[in-house]
Amino acid sequence: MWSRPRSTSEMSAPGRPSRTTPPDGVPPDVRRAVPGGGAEPHPPDAPESVARAICLRLLDRQARTRTELADALRARGIPDDAAATVLDRFTEVGLIDDAALADGYALAQHRERGLAGRAVALRLRQRGVAEDAVRAAVDQIGGDSELMAARMLVERRLRSLRGLGPQVQARRLVSLLARKGYSSSVAHRVVREGLGGDEIGTEQSGLDL
Repeated sequence: MWSRPRSTSEMSAPGRPSRTTPPDGVPPDVRRAVPGGGAEPHPPDAPESVARAICLRLLDRQARTRTELADALRARGIPDDAAATVLDRFTEVGLIDDAALADGYALAQHRERGLAGRAVALRLRQRGVAEDAVRAAVDQIGGDSELMAARMLVERRLRSLRGLGPQVQARRLVSLLARKGYSSSVAHRVVREGLGGDEIGTEQSGLDL
């Protein structure tokens, strides 16, 4: 008995896997290692399958650089060739984007924690971001923005130092700015401003910035 061909909508009815990329942006071939995520073309313990599952789990918690994911896979015993295949695929579909991560991280660390550009650059390098991406990210932080952030740090810190002498205040404030990545000249200038322009002798404070 003849029957009419099923329509496209019928073929994509609920319960049938769609061939299009799902709303969360994770392609089916990337999701395969996740339990309940679709057909498994490899044995469950295949290195690439395990690597995909590990990467997806880590990325679900927070953005990671390629180096961080590679280190995590190596620590879990994933062979380098299998790890490279998975990391290349994740990069291709945009789940790994070191340049975008660096841009967002740089601005967040500067605005929320008051870090200077060189402190941000150091942290990005420690996370394995390439030097060109580091420079592009740090270039977003201008000199005026650094001065403003340094002044805010000093203003907040001074509230807990008011009972101390000016020399002690100066040493602690300069040390704070040094830890945040500010140069010696910026630190001394901002601390003098914060203490009302007094001669605080930061050059003799013993701090080599």
